[in-house]
Amino acid sequence: MNIYQHFRPEERDYIDQVLHWKNYVETQYTPKLTDFLDPREQYILTMLIGENDDVKYTLFGGGNGVERKRALLLPDYLTAEQADFQIRLFEIDYPKKFVTIEHRQVLGTLMSLGLKRGKFGDILTNNDQIQFFAAAEISEYIKSNLQTIGRAGVKLVETPLDKALSLQEVWEEIELTVSSLRLDAVISSIHHLSRQKSQLFIQQGLVKVNWSLVENPSFECQVGDMISVRGHGRVKIMSLDGKTKKEKWRITAGKQK
Repeated sequence: MNIYQHFRPEERDYIDQVLHWKNYVETQYTPKLTDFLDPREQYILTMLIGENDDVKYTLFGGGNGVERKRALLLPDYLTAEQADFQIRLFEIDYPKKFVTIEHRQVLGTLMSLGLKRGKFGDILTNNDQIQFFAAAEISEYIKSNLQTIGRAGVKLVETPLDKALSLQEVWEEIELTVSSLRLDAVISSIHHLSRQKSQLFIQQGLVKVNWSLVENPSFECQVGDMISVRGHGRVKIMSLDGKTKKEKWRITAGKQK
């Protein structure tokens, strides 16, 4: 069976990577810890590993309800412990009375250090309190090199994982019927917009899928996708629930409130 036919062409390299991890664990009898994976990457990994007799997986991102998680692939006779995920939590200490720091500034600064996105987990905010998760292997590097965000001088304070901020996001689960899984059709149905309006948003560069800009209205949505429309919030495609008699798709989505 050609496993690639079930996924997008651009996901082929990642599929090969997951299969390589699986083979490594099977042949070397050694655990494999991944970088932080976005929800779509997590979904692909769970589909490829499945209920394998020899290899199992556990996902953990540092706290409850986080989106980005590291995967630990294990031989079936081993058990994962929280410490095995090698995740650090940092709180950003900055002059809160004089400056404001936004989520996008934190992410931009972390990326400017020359490290890939997979080395960082979720960024948590609560009013002026800001925290983020990072892979343990780069924790000393970021502590040494992250000294400013925007115009603010900052200090990183390593914090126990159980002190992570509670996520403030609230998701409403909704069930929809859409004419197709095209991006413009899904956006139109979820946000109660005309198909033409949805296409305009996409063509104007206002839509991201899995944190990447998508400008093709016919882009096909799949389970695990995170769709962001500027000014309309974010939506998760949680499941595809089959087709109706009129060949329309039934989907379950989580809409950010």
